[in-house]
Amino acid sequence: MIPPRPQKVKVLPNYKLEILFDNGEEKIYNMKKNLKEKFYQKLKDFDYFNTVKVSGITLEWKDGEDIDPDDLYNNSVKKYRT
Repeated sequence: MIPPRPQKVKVLPNYKLEILFDNGEEKIYNMKKNLKEKFYQKLKDFDYFNTVKVSGITLEWKDGEDIDPDDLYNNSVKKYRT
């Protein structure tokens, strides 16, 4: 089953992403664990990290770095409104 699709993404401090999904949920995804992998090394440059965009069923950066859609949805936490 395809998880909900991201509709909007906003970069937060400390390599976190705030994501609005098409089911109305707002969640926070922490990229810090991903930055340990070779595939994501360019994202350590925060200016480059800030170029993230919604691409189909996931998020993507200009050189092809992306996040598995299941990981993106299942391993993000609900954003709590204050």
